[in-house]
Amino acid sequence: MAYTMLDNTTIRQRDYAADTLEAAALSFIRERCEGLRFDKDRAMSRTDGKLDFDGKSIKRNQIPFNMEKDIDRLCLENAVDRFLKSGKKEDAFDVYFCYLEMFVGEYDKTRRMIELLSEFEANGSGLLMKHRDHYSHSVYVFVLGLAVFESNKGFRDTYKKFYGIREEQEAAAHYLQYWGLASLFHDIGYPFELPFEQVCSYFEVDGDRREDRPFVAYHALERFVAINEDVKRELAKLFEGKAFSSTDEVFAHVLAKKLGVAYGFTEEQMLTDLLEKPTQPNKSNHFMDHAYFSATVLFQKLFGEMQLEMHSVHLDVLTAILMHNSLYKFSIAHYKSESNKPFKAELHPLAYMLMLCDELQCWDRTAYGRNSKKELHPMGCTFDFSGNVIKAVYLYDEKEMTKVNRFKDEYIEWLQNPEGEKAPGLKAYSGMYVKKNGMSGFQEEIERIVDLSDMGLSVETGVAEHVHAGNRSYLSDSNFIHLYNFAMILNGRWESSDWKKAKAAGQEEQFLNDESVKTQFAESFKALSLEYKLSNINQAKAFARYMNAIGCFYTDKAVDFELVERFSDEELMKIGLLEHQRWLQEHYDMGWTYDTPDKDKRDLERRHKDMIPEFSGFDVSEEAAQRNYERLDKATQDKDTDPMECMLAMLKMFDGLRIYRLNEE
Repeated sequence: MAYTMLDNTTIRQRDYAADTLEAAALSFIRERCEGLRFDKDRAMSRTDGKLDFDGKSIKRNQIPFNMEKDIDRLCLENAVDRFLKSGKKEDAFDVYFCYLEMFVGEYDKTRRMIELLSEFEANGSGLLMKHRDHYSHSVYVFVLGLAVFESNKGFRDTYKKFYGIREEQEAAAHYLQYWGLASLFHDIGYPFELPFEQVCSYFEVDGDRREDRPFVAYHALERFVAINEDVKRELAKLFEGKAFSSTDEVFAHVLAKKLGVAYGFTEEQMLTDLLEKPTQPNKSNHFMDHAYFSATVLFQKLFGEMQLEMHSVHLDVLTAILMHNSLYKFSIAHYKSESNKPFKAELHPLAYMLMLCDELQCWDRTAYGRNSKKELHPMGCTFDFSGNVIKAVYLYDEKEMTKVNRFKDEYIEWLQNPEGEKAPGLKAYSGMYVKKNGMSGFQEEIERIVDLSDMGLSVETGVAEHVHAGNRSYLSDSNFIHLYNFAMILNGRWESSDWKKAKAAGQEEQFLNDESVKTQFAESFKALSLEYKLSNINQAKAFARYMNAIGCFYTDKAVDFELVERFSDEELMKIGLLEHQRWLQEHYDMGWTYDTPDKDKRDLERRHKDMIPEFSGFDVSEEAAQRNYERLDKATQDKDTDPMECMLAMLKMFDGLRIYRLNEE
């Protein structure tokens, strides 16, 4: 009974091969996290005699409290599944959204951190020599950590012992909450590193050294690292009255306490290292450590701004983030030296997992940097987690075989006379393909960082058809930084009679720009359950696909195409059919079925009259959706087209975009 408050017969069973990344990660969410976030004083199953109505669906007090929590968990499971199938940034957004709503607080309180990373990286990274995506990367790291936890009993036992947890489901829930925070936010400090690298790239000359170039440093950070009085009091409770004045002092104390004896450093030495990270990158091999800023920003957001209750495990999350880049490698372990001691999980399980998964996750990452675009990186990776071993096969696009074969020929030729010349390389392929004593340089690097004596690792390379072949991208171009706003208004217009008046008068933009309307819509959206919020978000995301289907696209560039002010009836019909198919598929994925219950019981029974009668299965074809659409009355059909007309106004408002119609031949 994975979802004790839902009808499991109506929920799709996953058919992924055993011990794969997908099977392990999704099994963790569905099976190991049963009862996630439940209140044990309320109804625990569908047949419980204490059935309450303290939960919310489209509005409050419609469903049992724990039923809402089960639905939230199914939302997360489906979001992870969608992302693993597509690898798209838009689907990574859903995973972030689910996690934040479930474990941190409403998304709008933390959205700037996530959106800034995505927007800044996409627009600023093209100026760099080397840079690849960190937004979708963080979601892959998150999923990989779930799979390792699910499949490796040794790590689970280490985690339970470290945190004093005996019960399996409690440990899984604890891990999901705090691993999610560490993995999804470990790179939010990249906007600090990117300007540093842009200056380095601007002055880069082939063959020169970093120390010979100008560099950026950050000063006047006193307010950035300062801790307010409320947070000081919370820290004093955790550390027996010890006083801290800055995040640097907190991090130095925690790291010295956990790792100082094992790695031979003091709290004072660590504090000096942290103070120099942003101010003297010349002492860190002329690199700016984004991990330092990620940990500091997250500390201030969670405790200084959001005023969350602080627990010691939060500091484990923050120090795990702090160590995942260069601090551990060069300031703690000196991992390239003869005295290196690979990191053991029992010292700090979250840091161990973050360092491991961050190194393993190098596939399917958009290349932004000029040199990165020319290199050969894996497009995918297949995993086998059986036997407490991680067996990874990194897949390269078969269309790149010309590069691969050329490298192999050059390498074989070099092997015949290696003296005096540097070995040829093909990043990242050569680091995985070339082996010494049976181990690739890529694997050797990981094993110098983390101790894998209790968790075996093997790394191989393979060639395959493009992993995401068939996942179409569309001509429409937007970073969708305002996706939350789109969803908020798509929902809000349902409850506003004034929207229809504004639409009829051609005054949609003026109406949506009214601050009182925005406030009303925001409050209405916040009152929704996670399921309904995601439904609005996914409706907004689908707009690009609908535009493609009717021969239109949106962009912020000035282009010589016909500007679209209104959709034709034929175009709206096509959009309506596609939106109805999306709506149906979304509902079947969430365990809804057809029936005609009273409206006040619809969300409790999870049955809807607009679903397909006598439908079996879970995948909705265009033909099945069209037949069902045609049986609906005009008012119901309009529910699928009205939101798309609303998008016309919103794109202009929030993204500065315009919709164009492709020229007909």
